[in-house]
Amino acid sequence: MMKSIQRLCFAGLLTLLMSGCSQLFYDHAFLDRDLVRTSYKSVDTLLKGVKDIPALRRNPKRNGVYLNPPILVASFVNIDNVQKSSTFGRVIAEQMASRLSQKGYKVIEMKMRSDSIFIQEQTGELMLSRELRQISHKHNAYAVLVGTYGASKYVVYLTAKLIRTEDNVILNAYDYSLPVGPDTRKMLKR
Repeated sequence: MMKSIQRLCFAGLLTLLMSGCSQLFYDHAFLDRDLVRTSYKSVDTLLKGVKDIPALRRNPKRNGVYLNPPILVASFVNIDNVQKSSTFGRVIAEQMASRLSQKGYKVIEMKMRSDSIFIQEQTGELMLSRELRQISHKHNAYAVLVGTYGASKYVVYLTAKLIRTEDNVILNAYDYSLPVGPDTRKMLKR
């Protein structure tokens, strides 16, 4: 009888330890994807969809001066609070701005500031904020690249949109997701 109780306790303890190990393994099984490559692919996809728009063709230079109007790039924001970003949202925007520049586009960078609202939600539609509209007019920008992200336990979902500043028309959009590995998880918290 005593051996049966010992075996039962041992089996219970073993089960408990194994379930803890499997959860530990599961939490670390997700590795971060190459954010740079993913950001570059996102920009390439966005640009493929707008190649027929003359103002968004590659901006050739003449005597070192871009001929076409620039594109603004804003930090990606948390879908649950569009007034907040994170290291993750800022890094994604930085990488996308880099890719636009590599592709020959004139890019004007906008840093996320705590007192700025880049996107505001009204009646279910995303509209550019008054401040962003003023900045785009000041720089004669044709479009702005904006994005949102929403993180779950194991995946972060992103939407990138290229929006015409004149009338808020979405020229193209791209949705994708990334696994939340240890690096991504850390960037989402800051």
